[in-house]
Amino acid sequence: MENIKVQMDLNCCESLNLEDGHTSSSLSSSSSPSSVCGEQDVVVVRRCALRLHSLSGVCVFRALRVCVLCDNFITDIEPLRQCVNLLKLDLKGNQITQLPEASFWKNLKDLQLLFLHDNNISVMSDVSGLSVSASLSALTLYETPLSQKRNYRHCVINSIFSLKALDHHVISDEEIIENWQLPLKFKAMTPNLSISLHPSANTVT
Repeated sequence: MENIKVQMDLNCCESLNLEDGHTSSSLSSSSSPSSVCGEQDVVVVRRCALRLHSLSGVCVFRALRVCVLCDNFITDIEPLRQCVNLLKLDLKGNQITQLPEASFWKNLKDLQLLFLHDNNISVMSDVSGLSVSASLSALTLYETPLSQKRNYRHCVINSIFSLKALDHHVISDEEIIENWQLPLKFKAMTPNLSISLHPSANTVT
C-alpha cells in the first residue's frame, strides 16, 4: 500500500499541488496565469459541482496532467481523448453510463488514477476497455450498478492487469492467482489492505 502511494506521489506531486488553471511554466513562477483558456500548457483543471453537462466549456489541452470534474452531470468524456499526458482523471459523481472504447484509453498512456465511482456504469464490457491502460494503478467504481454485480471485483481485476488498487482495497495476490491461500493479513479485502483513494472518502469540505 505504501509503495503505491509513493509511486503515485512521485509522478503526480507537482500537478496535485497546483491550483486550477496553472501551467507548466508557472511551476517556477509565483504569479498566477492571466488567462486559463489562453494557455496551451495548462496542467491542472478543476471544475467540481458546477452542473456541467458537457466538456464544451472546459479547457482541454494536451498538456493537461490533472483533470478533476467530479459532481457534475457529464455523460460524454470523449473530448478528453486529446489529453495524452493525463496522470489523474476524477469523474466521480457524474451521469456516465458508458465508457469510451479501448482506443480512447490507449491514448491516455500515462493515466495512473481514475475515479469513476458514483456513476451509472453497469456494463462490464465498458470496463474491459481499460485493459489497454498500461499505467493505470488505481481505479474506483464503487456506488455504480456494476459494482453490485456478482464477481464484479474478480472480473475487473483480471481484466486490467496493471491495477494495484480497486475501490477501497489494495489488490491481493490471492485475487489474481486462483487457489492460492495466503495468511489472513494478506487475504483479499482485509482491513490490512484497505486504502482511501479518493479524498472525499475521509475528509469533509
